[in-house]
Amino acid sequence: MNDSTQNSSSQSSSPYSLRAYDVSDSTQLPTQISSKKTFQEPYSLRPYSTDSTEEEVSEKIPTVLELVEFWEPEDNITSSAAPTTTAQIERDNTILKPKKNSKEPAVSTSAKDLSLELTAKEAPNTSVLSSEQTIPKPIDTVKRENLDNQQIAEVEITPVSQLEERQRAPVDITTPVSQLDDIQPSDWAFQALHSLSDRYGINKANPNGGFPGNRALTRYEFANALQTTIEQINELVAQGNTPVISRDDIAILERLQEEFAAELTRLQGRVDTLEVRTSQLQANQFSTTTKLTGQVIFGVTGGSFSGDRIVDVTGREITTKQPNPTFVYRAALDFNTSFSGSDLLKIRLDAGSDGADDNAAGFLEPSLGSVLDFAAKPPVEQFGISRLFYTFSPLRNVTLSLGPKIVLSDYIDTNRYANLSFLDFSTQAFVNNYLLFPVQGLGAGAVISWNPGDGPFTARAGYVAAAANEPTSRDSTSFVPGIFPIGYTLYPNGGSTGGLFGDPHQGIAELEYAPSKNFAFRFQYAFGNILGGEFNVFGANFELAFSDRFGVFGRYGHASYKDTTFGDINPSYWMLGLAFPDLFVRGAKAGIAVGQPFMSRDVGNATQTNFEAFYNYPISNNIQITPVVQVITNPGNQESNGTVFTGTLRTVFSF
Repeated sequence: MNDSTQNSSSQSSSPYSLRAYDVSDSTQLPTQISSKKTFQEPYSLRPYSTDSTEEEVSEKIPTVLELVEFWEPEDNITSSAAPTTTAQIERDNTILKPKKNSKEPAVSTSAKDLSLELTAKEAPNTSVLSSEQTIPKPIDTVKRENLDNQQIAEVEITPVSQLEERQRAPVDITTPVSQLDDIQPSDWAFQALHSLSDRYGINKANPNGGFPGNRALTRYEFANALQTTIEQINELVAQGNTPVISRDDIAILERLQEEFAAELTRLQGRVDTLEVRTSQLQANQFSTTTKLTGQVIFGVTGGSFSGDRIVDVTGREITTKQPNPTFVYRAALDFNTSFSGSDLLKIRLDAGSDGADDNAAGFLEPSLGSVLDFAAKPPVEQFGISRLFYTFSPLRNVTLSLGPKIVLSDYIDTNRYANLSFLDFSTQAFVNNYLLFPVQGLGAGAVISWNPGDGPFTARAGYVAAAANEPTSRDSTSFVPGIFPIGYTLYPNGGSTGGLFGDPHQGIAELEYAPSKNFAFRFQYAFGNILGGEFNVFGANFELAFSDRFGVFGRYGHASYKDTTFGDINPSYWMLGLAFPDLFVRGAKAGIAVGQPFMSRDVGNATQTNFEAFYNYPISNNIQITPVVQVITNPGNQESNGTVFTGTLRTVFSF
């Protein structure tokens, strides 16, 4: 633009403005606007640059420029009728029609780079607009300058190609600024939620416990606090731990939910997605893990007997002296490994004191179940492996355990009140059915359990061979481990054939019916060979809880042993007891039981009767102390034996 034009720019304003649109589609042009591809009077849009001719520039963009003429006011045409998809020149929403006798527009020489300029040598001297009216600002920069008898208007217009790209670009929906602001402690929402949290004693709206009252929160942090508060209030109401929520508080919660609806929805979506991903990880990934657990048992025990001496079931003298008090122990370390999360590889390292006769009861009556069970665990005075097996589920509701060192009584003849010598009764006559496990020690084998449809019935079956690691037989001069104590008396001259299916071995089956958690009944059958003799045993086991603090339990067994030193015998067994869980202290347990472990007219001249009582007191979750009292009448089924009295203080450390 020349200097004279610049100097007069402040004198007056042009009443015209220019809007540029894409006019490449001529079918969209209104009839009031003429469109030509040549640059001619009266007015034109012209491309130019300071160092290019008109023809050179026109060749570069020949199809994007159209001639647009001014229009004079026409009463019957309004701005509402003008299309919005074409180029038009408007003056305060009034359509103009062509101005006649216009002269050729001049070309400015002050423009920079490539632009478009609208020039006019003559313009109407009178304006249609009043001085009070405002002229709408054009989209692009428009400069107007008035001279005395002419107007020159310069318009910088965005090229049509760029406008096309803008029209095709998607609309960017921008989040309101109010939804990006942090929630300040001075804000109403912050104070309202803080008040609710304090009023209902929640104070769990953030990970640090307690609503943050001294810092701003993002909208998502606030939404998380709001969601936590709502959930906690609902929980308090459901538990009846809070009075009825006031209407004002409900209104506050509803308003907060409405204001933060978007954040709450997105937060819930993220939680749902995280739960799905977590479930997938849990289902498809598992890291092989080994956990170490341990147990140490201390027992201070002592006892005495009435009479002059004690003899065994065969009449052989055991002692004429009162036994001394002893300190017995057992230590066990379990390595529990899982490869899939639903299986178990167990390795137990076990060591004990001097075995079955390191306690008064085991010393005075070693044959018929009076031994402290935890003291009799092998091996003696050295660490050895006392459990080695692998448990998994090959089918739904089916569990299989197999290994070179398993114990059948870990799986069969269980009872909630009398089964664990470190927790309840201590002696073998009350821990299990004494007749049911002639092979009561370690052996190689397997146990399978099936609970069809997760119903009340469970079937179990097991097999164990006590000398599975021995390829050759042993004669009667060699000790065969794994046999219950009376077995060595029944078959004093017996040996073993060894091997996985040789003597000694035992098979067993159990059917359990447990229609509820308060009652269970189990029926068992066992068979096998020990020390050259054959046996068959039937057993039964029940438990009944009248309440959480009182229950009764019992066992019964009947056996057949062939070719014993007493001939073919058919002994029976029974026991009955009372249990008092949580007696005096939560977690405590008390019990009393009576039983006859080996009733047989062929063995001895009387029937041994055992009594036992205990009280297990938990000092902590990991330490329990238990006094145990035991009374044995006619020990060893011998009438000549006096009554045996023993007392034990058992302490168990678990970790």
